Amino acid sequence: MKLPVSTEWVLHCATTLAQLEPGASASAAQLALHYDLPAAYLTKQLKELVKAGLLAASTGPRGGFRLARPAAEITLLQIVEAVDGRSTPYECREIRQQGRGALPPEECERICVLAEKMADAHRAWRASLADVTLADILAELPEWAPARTRQRLSGTT
Repeated sequence: MKLPVSTEWVLHCATTLAQLEPGASASAAQLALHYDLPAAYLTKQLKELVKAGLLAASTGPRGGFRLARPAAEITLLQIVEAVDGRSTPYECREIRQQGRGALPPEECERICVLAEKMADAHRAWRASLADVTLADILAELPEWAPARTRQRLSGTT
């Protein structure tokens, strides 16, 4: 499975926002500079997280993005689905019923075993991401990482 590069962006940005002090926010420009990303496109992706209720946005000189809920209530699956949707990456087109090797319809009444295994894998992938919250990610970061992230994000390095 290959996800768009923007998926990496929003996962990292959400993790970065989770490292801020409670109530603090960061602008899309700050996040774009922090990761050397195109600000306009990143803003579009972050707005998808706002629509999904994962981030909150405010305007004005001190505006920006922040987590809309506690980090323990935001899963990696929710973030991925906010920007990439919920569709399965594998689509069985029933090629087993085509060409010289075509099976008769009566032998294809059961779902294709390959489609079944790919669906199983997709469900396992989704379950794995649903079991990991931003709080879990923060717990695995080095103790010094949040302070360093806040410092670098604010430009006071």
